[in-house]
Amino acid sequence: MVDNCYGEFTGEQEPLEAGADFIVGSLIKNLGGGIAPNGAYIAGKKEIVELCAEKLTAPGLGKEAGPSLGINKYILQGLFFAPSVVASALKTAVFASRLLEKIGYMVNPRFDEERTDIVQAIEFSNPEVLIKFCQGIQKGSPVDSHAIPEPWDMPGYSSKIIMAAGAFIQGSSIELSCDAPIRPPYVAYLQGGLTYEYGKLGVLTAIQEII
Repeated sequence: MVDNCYGEFTGEQEPLEAGADFIVGSLIKNLGGGIAPNGAYIAGKKEIVELCAEKLTAPGLGKEAGPSLGINKYILQGLFFAPSVVASALKTAVFASRLLEKIGYMVNPRFDEERTDIVQAIEFSNPEVLIKFCQGIQKGSPVDSHAIPEPWDMPGYSSKIIMAAGAFIQGSSIELSCDAPIRPPYVAYLQGGLTYEYGKLGVLTAIQEII
């Protein structure tokens, strides 16, 4: 099984073509195109999908009812826009990688390396700069740009976590967002951007905060 929710449309092949039995993903990430407000998908070998469908619905219903969240229009519209939105997220990541490397930070992947997902890692080696960068991403967001994220204890994490996401859909990391554990080597994980223009603006705003 491959959790592919940061990887769809980032390469010429999907995991099923590389031998995975089945893949899963969230629709508030790549495949929802920033439009689907919730939901997820399962795809792969017929017998596995059938088993999952039986487990995730009432016994005997399986896939017969189909998506039953009342948002089918948004699921389909998000899927329609998803390739274009993921391309914008990738362009934003490449832009961030090149610019942050040029001003002295370690980045992974580098701007000219092959990418298999939309995530861009940036090593700051300094907790204060890391926090400032995340706060800058929030400041450059289209929603809740006035909010100032702070590191906080979160269930399931051994370190304090800072999360920046001024998103139209809560938790939608195909929209521009950045999160990081507050521990050495102080790496932030940037992802998303519904359009390259606002992704670029968000990155530039974050860099202003740390310079």
